[in-house]
Amino acid sequence: MPRIQARQLAKSYGDVAVLRRVDLDIEPGEYVVLVGPSGCGKSTLLRCIAGLEAITDGDLHFDARRMNDVAPKDRDVAMVFQSYALYPHMTVEENLGFALTLRGSSAAAIRATVDRVATMLELGPLLARRPAELSGGQRQRVAMGRALARDPSVLLLDEPLSNLDPALRAHVRAELKRLHRQLGATFIHVTHDPVEALTLADRIVVLHQGEVQQIATPRTLYEAPANLFVARFLGTPPMNVLPATTVGGRTVLTGTSLPVDVDVPSLFQIGVRPTDLTLDPEGWPAVVDLIEPLGHEAIVHLRVGEHALQWLLPEPVTFQTGAEVRVRPRTLHIFDGQGNRL
Repeated sequence: MPRIQARQLAKSYGDVAVLRRVDLDIEPGEYVVLVGPSGCGKSTLLRCIAGLEAITDGDLHFDARRMNDVAPKDRDVAMVFQSYALYPHMTVEENLGFALTLRGSSAAAIRATVDRVATMLELGPLLARRPAELSGGQRQRVAMGRALARDPSVLLLDEPLSNLDPALRAHVRAELKRLHRQLGATFIHVTHDPVEALTLADRIVVLHQGEVQQIATPRTLYEAPANLFVARFLGTPPMNVLPATTVGGRTVLTGTSLPVDVDVPSLFQIGVRPTDLTLDPEGWPAVVDLIEPLGHEAIVHLRVGEHALQWLLPEPVTFQTGAEVRVRPRTLHIFDGQGNRL
């Protein structure tokens, strides 16, 4: 398995810059997730690694080998597309073995590989069916199986779960994690879903407008986001962000006289995770605007002065809409006026 390195990698379409000087190191056997909103460049970066997009500037290396001009078939990578891209006229068995057929592998080798992959992904009973006879989850497993049949050193996954319903998405997510542990290959996975990124990745690469915002483990990203974009993108519900300022040596929420227990000069912003609020008789006075029950937990919408906060609580919630409560943040994240972590 190669160590993958991108150095000042850029991709443009005419005057439109999609990737801006990306630096990235992916270790052999890692599960790395590229995450960000639509249009941030994550799928383009994946396609540059696959060789499906020409790199405008910078370098891509697999170990010491520069890959900028290496054809996709010579990179020892396999890709699972968002659209599945199965051959509709072929059975599941034929789809799984197609890449090996193109390689000229023997019938016995193809049969053994197809059986191994089908067993791994529980596709055995489906081998004689065609894609039109499969559910969305089954098609996704066939698409993954076709990629795995090539026995690649790097598996690239472009939004592989986005077409699945929530229950099936959670099931396939667990299967992906199990497969990665079983195979030991390098997985590079693109998603816009922060939950998917946090649950699957060894490390997460957060992209925004073609630039890397932060690369870190899920825990580090959640507990120490580099900026407000990362802070609000990762976490459900998103982090509450409130403006604060220091007036006369006293730090307060902007527009109120409510104290903030930090000592930072000038104007800045504070972040509070919805799970980090707690009831406190000495805390900020708040009014309950709305309660969203979710079964095992509830999202409580609060108003603190002119500011709105979301508070995640286990069910049952003991107060009603319109109630007055006092809350205190257990942990504060501090950002400067430009949104960078202090």
